[in-house]
Amino acid sequence: MNMKDKATDAEQRLTDKVEIAIRLDSELLEQIHHLTNDPSKVIEVAIRQWLRGEIPRDDELTRTPRRTQVPPRGEWND
Repeated sequence: MNMKDKATDAEQRLTDKVEIAIRLDSELLEQIHHLTNDPSKVIEVAIRQWLRGEIPRDDELTRTPRRTQVPPRGEWND
């Protein structure tokens, strides 16, 4: 594969892109701008990872509640 083929592949991927409008929290967008000047790339990578299940969800609905150990009878610290 030569340089011209690589350029053609990159152009093909660029033309396969679809532009959409999304609404994001302004603070979230500000954080993304600290990472890159191209927020669409960050969003695209995040969606790909999410679809592949690479990022485990970590929110209140997916956490297993931790049980608090209760001391045996007679060992209460009243």
